[in-house]
Amino acid sequence: MKKIQILGTGCPRCTKLAELAKKAAAESGIEYEIEKIKDINEIMNFGVMVTPALAVDGVVKVAGKVPKIEDIKKMLV
Repeated sequence: MKKIQILGTGCPRCTKLAELAKKAAAESGIEYEIEKIKDINEIMNFGVMVTPALAVDGVVKVAGKVPKIEDIKKMLV
């Protein structure tokens, strides 16, 4: 099971990234769980300085933008 982590304070872009990540995982047939990390100190522990960010299994894949759904699918593999 993949652990998809959305790092961000809950802004509209963070919400959009969470929606796209769920859709990408579902379309790829991946078993997953989504965790939203809103605590700024925890976000900084990932080394992320700009949000939103997407981490998969604890590894940051993208920060500071909302990628296209096709790009997210590649990040989940």
